[in-house]
Amino acid sequence: MSPFLRVAGLCRYYDDVAAVNDISFDVGEGEFVALLGPSGCGKSTTLKMIAGLEQPDGGDIIINEQSVLNQSPGDRNLSMVFQSYALFPHLSVKENIIFGLKARKVPKTEQQKRLDSAVDMVDLRPHMNKKPGQLSGGQSQRVALARSIVSNAPLCLMDEPLSNLDTKLRADMRSEIRQLQKQLKLTVIYVTHDQVEAMSMADKIILLNQGCIEQAAEPEIFYEQPQTTFVASFIGHPPMNLIECNGVKVGVRPEHVSLVEQNGLDVTVNESDYQGSETILTTTYQSSTIRACLQGKQTVPGGSSVKVRWEPDAEHHFDSTTGRRIDPQRALLPFS
Repeated sequence: MSPFLRVAGLCRYYDDVAAVNDISFDVGEGEFVALLGPSGCGKSTTLKMIAGLEQPDGGDIIINEQSVLNQSPGDRNLSMVFQSYALFPHLSVKENIIFGLKARKVPKTEQQKRLDSAVDMVDLRPHMNKKPGQLSGGQSQRVALARSIVSNAPLCLMDEPLSNLDTKLRADMRSEIRQLQKQLKLTVIYVTHDQVEAMSMADKIILLNQGCIEQAAEPEIFYEQPQTTFVASFIGHPPMNLIECNGVKVGVRPEHVSLVEQNGLDVTVNESDYQGSETILTTTYQSSTIRACLQGKQTVPGGSSVKVRWEPDAEHHFDSTTGRRIDPQRALLPFS
């Protein structure tokens, strides 16, 4: 079965810099895919090329088994939800939602039917006659979502839609967007720099770094089998510890590190960061930093010497030169 969306060898250059460098990936129908990565990695540029807002310098974009490179954004049968919401300030919530339907001359009865369905999905019924200036950030985002819903487009592109919201509202909206996506059976490409959004929402994550794909996999694979040191340090909070040992970087998650009385590595405590349910202990071992996530409140004075260890099967091994994952033959740290 052919994928609903196929990106093949996509490239985009600005002067001599490759913003997107020969990337390829498939997205199945009804799949929620997150394009994740730091600022400047090429994720928004990739989204804009899929949308038709930027022209690629190479490669192809195939939607529903048809190349769309020569199609305008309006002919690609997709919708977009932007970081800025892109609402018309002089129009009411109702008028903002159905603006696109009016432009396409959709019959008024059909406009009303789609409007009623969308506003009920995103709980906007009490705000229909308000202007965008009278709405909260969460309500404005719901208007943008409703506008996407009424388009009936099977492919929805979202460009960091929650970055302007506070922490609690972001968590609520993550859940709402995921429920809507499942309910409407939408295919979603979701751009974010927030690993929590990607890990909690996506069926598949595509992690970009400097215009290239570092890894593409299900969220649990990213956590359990990172393929490079970049992936290992990007996914997880705090990030994976990377300890140099005989030409190999040994990776271990902070939550797998324990304080012990004996048979451990001798480390020096730098700081202890109490965060309520856990304490993040930052220590130094030779030239490497080792963080440990300890349950509850743990008071360990800075400058003190302690011992840490982890189980051998918690180790991940990476080539020190290439940063690529290698199969461990045995545990490498001395206490193992």
